[in-house]
Amino acid sequence: MKRVFWIVLVLALALCVFAGCGSTEEKSDVKLADVLAKINKTYPDAVKGLTELEKASDLTRYYEIDEDEIDDFAAEINTDSSKAALEIVIVKTKNIDDVKQKLNIRYQAILSQYASYSADQLKMAKEGGVNTTGDYVYLVVAEDSKGIMDIIEKEIG
Repeated sequence: MKRVFWIVLVLALALCVFAGCGSTEEKSDVKLADVLAKINKTYPDAVKGLTELEKASDLTRYYEIDEDEIDDFAAEINTDSSKAALEIVIVKTKNIDDVKQKLNIRYQAILSQYASYSADQLKMAKEGGVNTTGDYVYLVVAEDSKGIMDIIEKEIG
């Protein structure tokens, strides 16, 4: 009887040890371009007319984010200064605080700009914002900002 007990105990422990070895998707392997593509597919009207930033140097140009701080990014912005500032920027970085600060500076500038527009535009801007999740920092100012931020959270969180 003792022998059966010990065999069962050893098998149970072995199962517990191997239960943690299952394959799970690493969120660090998220391709931010794929996240942006999902946003484009889900909210085509919100991103209509936005221009994709393709080079890390574009983030330096628009946000003063040092290229060395960028591990990966995906971004679409409105480059037409005569139109409302609509932006979706997702950055993977090891320097969360610095990137967040720089995106916050841009977000505050957008809020200031919208304060002189209609109340609806200011409300839309306030629904967006700058958030962080793990190694990711993102800025969203667009129609359906909440839904877009939900997609980002789900994909990178």
